[in-house]
Amino acid sequence: MSQLEEMQCFVRVVEAGSITKAAEQMNTVKSAISKRLTDLERRLGISLLKRTTRKQTLTDAGRSYYQHCVRILDDIYEVENALGNEQTSLSGRIRLSAPISFGLMHLSPALREFNQIHPEIMFDIDFSDRHQDLVAEGLDLAIRISNLTDSSMIARKLASTRLHICGSPDYFAQNGLPEKTEDLLYGHVKLQYSHVSSSWSLLDHQGEIMSVNLPTVLSSNNGEYLRDVCVDGKGLILSPDFIAFSAIKAGKLLTVLDNALVQKDIGIYAIYPQTRFLSHRVRILIDFLRDYFSQLQDWDIPVR
Repeated sequence: MSQLEEMQCFVRVVEAGSITKAAEQMNTVKSAISKRLTDLERRLGISLLKRTTRKQTLTDAGRSYYQHCVRILDDIYEVENALGNEQTSLSGRIRLSAPISFGLMHLSPALREFNQIHPEIMFDIDFSDRHQDLVAEGLDLAIRISNLTDSSMIARKLASTRLHICGSPDYFAQNGLPEKTEDLLYGHVKLQYSHVSSSWSLLDHQGEIMSVNLPTVLSSNNGEYLRDVCVDGKGLILSPDFIAFSAIKAGKLLTVLDNALVQKDIGIYAIYPQTRFLSHRVRILIDFLRDYFSQLQDWDIPVR
């Protein structure tokens, strides 16, 4: 095995978090990866990893070697990419994850359009609302809809979504249309998305932040289901407009207290690890998605 292949193997082991996961990602057997790592340590004359039955940790020398490997591999990629023909058709696999509702409603048509331009690209997509470990699961990138706090990731903003408090006309006919935040405290109930805080932060009539926690009559981990239950008049939802926009535009849902929401806008990002150099096909995909959503963001709803 060449030194370059040894570096690539070592980086994969570190980023996967275990030899077993690295072997799965490289489509080989665990014993082969273990032997490559042992041969590398023997050649260098140092220990790179402290391995136990439960976990692996980098030695000081291993951490330094890993950082140099990442830099060298990144430099090689950049040189080859600069020398390559930009008109060459893209090919290969892109592994990505995306939230279920956004992925199926909005990302899916974008990827189909991208595939029409680059038919040799094969996507491996995990639609999931859980936050996955990109490195451990061997993902090239993920779509995240949140206020990002993880500094270990590089983020490229693709679009924005706006939150709305929504209810059906029938619901408001029975429970009253709230004109100020305090009105929510009298007889209103909510439909709760499982993965977010149960409290809503809104401004009261004096402009002070107020935490509102309405009684929950139903909870679910799927925003589209909650939207449909809301249309049936069962309660209020706090929903991103990329889910609720069609029902709002059709008059099936009404928005209230838009200007009272403390947090109105949330970014939609493509994220990837700082240590991971991107293939040319992934870079082109991210650029495509930025352009796509800047021109086709059909979920915008005017603020009331």
